[in-house]
This record gives sequence, structure tokens and C-alpha cells, in this order.
Amino acid sequence: MIGAIYKDNHTIFKVWAPTKERMVLHIVSPKDIKYDMRRNHDGYFIFELNSIWDNLRYYYQPDGEKDYPDPASRYQPEGVHGPSQVIDHQRFVWDDLNWRGIAFDQMLLYELHVGTFSKEGTFQGILSKLDDLKALGVTAIQLMPICQFPGVRNWGYDGVYPFAVQNSYGDPDALKELVNNCHRKGLAVFVDVVYNHLGPEGNYFKEYGPYFTDQYKTPWGQAMNLDGEWSDGVRDYFLENIAEWFIHYHVDGLRVDAVHAMFDNGSIPFWEVACNRVRDLERTLGRRLYMIAESDYNHPRVVSKDAGGFGFDGQWLDDFHHALYTLIFPAGKKFYEDFGKIEQLAKAYKEGFVHTGEYVVARKKKYGASSAGIPGNRFVVFNQNHDQVGNKGQGDRLSTVLDTEKLKMAASAILLSPYIPMLFMGEEYAEENPFSYFIDHSDPELIEAVRTGRKKEFSAFMDDEDIPDPKDPKVFERSKLNWNTRQVGRNRLILNWYKKIIKLRFSDPVFCNFNKKDLQTSVFGKLLALQRADEAGKNCVWCLFNFSDEGVSYKLPAGFTNFKEVVYHDPPLPIYPQETEVNLPPWAVWVLKGEAEESRS
Repeated sequence: MIGAIYKDNHTIFKVWAPTKERMVLHIVSPKDIKYDMRRNHDGYFIFELNSIWDNLRYYYQPDGEKDYPDPASRYQPEGVHGPSQVIDHQRFVWDDLNWRGIAFDQMLLYELHVGTFSKEGTFQGILSKLDDLKALGVTAIQLMPICQFPGVRNWGYDGVYPFAVQNSYGDPDALKELVNNCHRKGLAVFVDVVYNHLGPEGNYFKEYGPYFTDQYKTPWGQAMNLDGEWSDGVRDYFLENIAEWFIHYHVDGLRVDAVHAMFDNGSIPFWEVACNRVRDLERTLGRRLYMIAESDYNHPRVVSKDAGGFGFDGQWLDDFHHALYTLIFPAGKKFYEDFGKIEQLAKAYKEGFVHTGEYVVARKKKYGASSAGIPGNRFVVFNQNHDQVGNKGQGDRLSTVLDTEKLKMAASAILLSPYIPMLFMGEEYAEENPFSYFIDHSDPELIEAVRTGRKKEFSAFMDDEDIPDPKDPKVFERSKLNWNTRQVGRNRLILNWYKKIIKLRFSDPVFCNFNKKDLQTSVFGKLLALQRADEAGKNCVWCLFNFSDEGVSYKLPAGFTNFKEVVYHDPPLPIYPQETEVNLPPWAVWVLKGEAEESRS
């Protein structure tokens, strides 16, 4: 294992620096002392310290010249430029030893940002809200990146120490306490990890070795070296990091950022190796472990576990979001110019990917491959997430641009889908505070570069003065949830609607069937009819969505009887005999159940 590993009253320091001839361990607290480290044959420097020093803080000196934090630091109590601290992972007492995890089919994910989720902005601050999430029907929380980043305010995607917990959120034990409490309440915990790049400030990896490559480019920073010279050490670094979260923090899953930006032309792709390692670790630990990908490939190999597939358990389905968003908010088509047709949402329900080889204007090429044969429980859908909200300039949520009926439509569209649903913090009660992009860098040139980049990104949609300054602390403070509004007015109405639809999803076996063969879609003008059946094909549910400002009619299907209305707008819609048309009001969601006539006794 790399980093500083405390075990049995001694600490082993191990750092990878294959191009260096010398490495010095510089302990700075509780005393100042230096040790030359021993170099082994594969580029690692090692030193074993038998003394026991509490809160030991240290640097490494590549070639014995200058202090730098440990690339595999477990904690940076003084920030990205300060010394690393040794952590004793054995100290924390877990009481979740009987926890075996939650089946992926039963997941209702809830994405949250630690710094803005509560007034405290810490791991501790989340604890008091767990009962509210449990009552809502959430079964898993997904933490936006929590690795050490510059300052105290950041989305987390500028992290530079993948093994270290963000010091402004709490120490490693505080994260463990959160996970422990979640498991105690029956909630799983996912962590968002970023391996495709490292942030610009506090990034000292190049001082140690060839972690990066110029062969590839990413939009966010230097690409990681996964297939060039010395790439074995880089791959091992990230493989160990994956294991770290599962072993020492007991998390249930990882959401992996932009897997398409981890470039690897080697014989066995990094992600195939990584997912296989997680399967091995799952057997060793005796509990369910999951890997969810964010991918721009639009290719089923990401979730395929056959030879040549990456083997992820699930993938974010961006096409579903884009198809839904442009229907309920047509002005949003300026962000997603290749979407806006109701037939695309029907395809997203039935097949998954919308772009499956067609020419895509935004990409100026043919793009994607079909996912028609992939079960629904391999995809995660949402109508909001940190990207879709925070990257809209001012960070406006759907609640600020949609009326109540359309918000109910958006909620129903994902929760009644044949996919794994994910909510973004606050959407369940129509939170109106924005979720803006914010940073806390200390380098003036870097701060200005971020400001300029944001202005350029939104120049076609907004004036410069309308774009929030990401460095302004007020932008961060405005992004915090206002929990006091949950039980007031429209917020309470939306919250009750979410609870109602979530209860339906988990109480009816039809919605637990992820086999696409038992799902049919039909489009009638602006009306989308989703027909779902249980595995036996006897009981069916019709989910009707009217994406129109006008009422539309729908003829009840033949071959079914005993219709029962289970979700409706107020007042309820009457159910007529089969073969009779019913009228749906504008932007109505209507769900009814029926029984196949041949199944009646």
C-alpha cells in the first residue's frame, strides 16, 4: 500500500517516484527530523518508523530538495499546500459489521454537496437530515467529491489528494461516523470520485513521477498516464484509491467522473481491471459494492460485464435528461440542440441511449451505439444533478423556471421509469436557492482564469454582469439549502408528491421489473403513454404524460379490465369502460392499473 500506513504501533511510509534517485521523509510535527528513504526495484521509496507520535505530520523531499505533501496523503489538516498527517484507520469503532448493502434494484440515489446541504456544511451537518431522507424514500446518498481541494469552497472536482478527506468537511473519523450512521438507518453511501484529472492548485504530482501524459488532452487538466512508460505505478495508485473507500470508509459504491477522459489504449482497459478488482473485493468483504460511471461514450460496453466490457454496475443516462428537459422546458433547447422531440423521450424509455449512430449536430458527426438490450437497472436517470443545475450560468433549478404541474411531471417521469432514479438535493421540495459554481483558490491568476472561463462559457446566453463570481463567498452561501421551506406552500405540495410517487414505485412489483421486453411506449401527439407489465405479463401499469398546454384524449387499451386509478391530478380523472377515450388536462400525469382479461379466473 502507498502513503503512510499506520499499523501495530509503527508507520510504513511508501511513495512512488520511479525517476528519482533520492527521497527524504521530512517529519515536521511533533518534532522536526529527516530520514533518507530506501528505494526498491520498481520505483517506490520506503521507510519504516517504529516510534509512536500522535498527529504526526510530514512532507516528502524528492531528490532531497524541497518539501511536498504526500500524493497519497490520507489527511491534509492545513490544506493542499500543508503537511500530510498520518491516520490510524484502526482507531474508529464500526458497528455496521452485519451490513451487507442494498440491492441495486432498490436504489433511490440522492446526490448532495456536503458544503451546501446543511447550515454547518460538514459531514456532521448531514446527520440530522438522514431521517428526513429516509422518510422521503431515499435508500442511498451520493456525496459529491469529498477529496481535499483548495480552500473551503469547491464543488470538489478540483481535488488534488484523492486519498484525503476535505479538511473543512471534517476529519476521516467524521466521514466514517456519517457512513456508520447511514448504515445504521439502512441507507447506503456512494462517493463521487475524480480520476480523469487533478485540480490545478496544490497539484504536486509531477514532482514525484510521470503521473501525467501529453499524449491526450482533457477539458480540465493534464490527462493521467495510464498506458505510457511507467504507467503501471499510475494505474496501481488509482486501484488502491478505489479499494481505500470500500475498505477503510465502508462506502457502498463509487460514482466515477467522466470515465471517457481516462484514456487507455493498453491491452486491458483500466476500467475493466478496476471493476474486476471491485468484484474480487466484494467477495472478500462479503457485502455489495457498486461502480457507477459518468460516460460520454454512449456505448453499452461501459456497463457490459462480458469480455471487452468495462463492467460498471450502472451509468448516468444523460440522454434521458436532455430528452425530458427540452420537453418540459423548451427554452432549454439552446443547451441541447439535438433534443426536443417527444419521440426521443419514448426512445430513452424503451432503449436508453437516444443517440445511437445518428448524425448529431452539436458533435458534427455520427455518434453513439444502441443500448436496446441493456436492462433498465444498469442506468441512472435524473431531471437535475450538479452539472445540469450548476452549469446553467446562475445555477437556477427547475423550480425557478417550471410551474407546479411541470415539476410534478418531471418527478414522475424519472420515478416511474424503468431505471434507477436519482434526485439532486432539494428538488424533492422545490428548493429555489440556486446551486452555483464556486471556488476558493488562493492564486490570483488562477481565480481570474476561472472567472474568464465562466464568462466565455455562457457568453452566448448571458451578459457578463449576470454571471455569478465563483470566488465570491456570497455565491457559496446562496447555494445552501433552505430547509425551513420544506413544509410551506408549494414546497410542501411538491414534497408530498415526491413521497407519493416514490411510495408507488417501491410498493408495486411492476415498477421493480427492469426487463425492457415488458415495456412499451406510444406517442400520440404530445402525449406519451408508457405501458409497463410485471414479469408474468398479467398486471400492467399505464403511465400517461401530457406534454402539452392543451388537454388531450387517450383511448384505454383493449384486452384489459379492472382498471384502477393510482396516480392522478386533482380532481381525479374518471375511468370509463375500456375502449373509451379519457381526457387528460394540460401537463397531467395519470397512472392506472389494469388486468389482462385472460388472467381472470
